[in-house]
Amino acid sequence: MNGRLWRWGPALLQMALIFGTSSIPNLQHLPGDVSDKTAHFAAYAVLAALLLWGTSNVRWAGVGWRSGLLAIAGAAAYGVFDELHQAFVPGRSTSFDDWVADVSGASAAVLVLAAIARVLTRSARAV
Repeated sequence: MNGRLWRWGPALLQMALIFGTSSIPNLQHLPGDVSDKTAHFAAYAVLAALLLWGTSNVRWAGVGWRSGLLAIAGAAAYGVFDELHQAFVPGRSTSFDDWVADVSGASAAVLVLAAIARVLTRSARAV
């Protein structure tokens, strides 16, 4: 159980943070005047990175196209859930544009981390 918690716990915590933030009614402005789309991009970039942590079995060598696609798909699916959830929160609404920002952030994070993983695993093989 402890291994699974280490592997998936961080992503579950991020999901809980996203859910909690999405549950705030009538949220008008984010701290520091961060735009809504920037917040979505960043939150889902972190979520996808943490899902990649789980799908790659917590190893740089485990990062590949399959683990990356699973991480993006998981973040995208959670984004749909989150947008639907907001339909039931007073003063909040669903937004396709927010979901696009979610998927964009998730995809960007996975692409950057896949590139890092490739460099690290190649350099480790060269040693």
